[in-house]
Amino acid sequence: MEKPETLEEFYQYKFNWMPENLQRDIGHFNVFAMRENFITNPEPAAYNRRDFYKIALIRGKNVYHYADKSLELDGTALMFFNPLVPYTWEAACDVVTGYFCIFKEGFFSEKLRGNVGDLPMFAIGGKPSYVLDDVQDAHVSQIFEKMVEEIASDYPYKYDLLRNYVTELVHYTLKMQPSEALYQHPNANSRITAVFTELLERQFPIETPSQRFALRSANDFAQHLSMHVNHLNRAIRKTTGKTTTTHIAERITSEAKALLRHTNWNISEISYCLGFEEPSHFNNFFKKQTTQTPTAFRIV
Repeated sequence: MEKPETLEEFYQYKFNWMPENLQRDIGHFNVFAMRENFITNPEPAAYNRRDFYKIALIRGKNVYHYADKSLELDGTALMFFNPLVPYTWEAACDVVTGYFCIFKEGFFSEKLRGNVGDLPMFAIGGKPSYVLDDVQDAHVSQIFEKMVEEIASDYPYKYDLLRNYVTELVHYTLKMQPSEALYQHPNANSRITAVFTELLERQFPIETPSQRFALRSANDFAQHLSMHVNHLNRAIRKTTGKTTTTHIAERITSEAKALLRHTNWNISEISYCLGFEEPSHFNNFFKKQTTQTPTAFRIV
């Protein structure tokens, strides 16, 4: 999977400028109003992850592609985007208005109880879209307008206030029901399978010998997704015809082949980064999957 888009790349792509001290700002926050004359890059953004969170109030006709979902919006919607989930959107009308704010996890890490990524609207497998009526639109717009006004001020504690506005927005949203009708999922099993696949794929590619494949078993994935392992196994088997363990083993084998072919790392290093405790365990696994030892595969 491609590396996530960074804040630097976002600013360069979107505005062709860069805030000062961006690289040193671990808790970066910014907010923007999308007026009718809001100038952005006309080319659609790539379908990819970002390394920052985003909350957007969007008015108009749009299509969002978020993880395995395609969301068709015609009206006003409040969208929440997680750094772990790839997305892009396409404007299906000439005029799109609204607001959006972006922030790094550090913006909340010392102030928010728990992890911002655990909030229901940001959680992997959660539902990030909320359709707003006129009253809700007015309320959320007012919060965003306060952010826009505050970000431009010279108040020394403005980021504390901005954090409060984002928190208010989150709690206001938690009181709303997510827009189930927007999601074009065949069934719950396909959603679970798509989220499992996303979690599996974002652990690759292995780029350094010190990087380690962490989620290695069906139990690991089930715990990460807060569900019983039997439920996960049934969903994936019903959707794909393969077991969870088979999917994991096939992906590890594929990565092992790439590392054996395209790096000069020794077998112990490859074994370690793929999550095996001993090189002998990796040898046995690889031979079972391919009928060859890692050394023999590398020589061919």
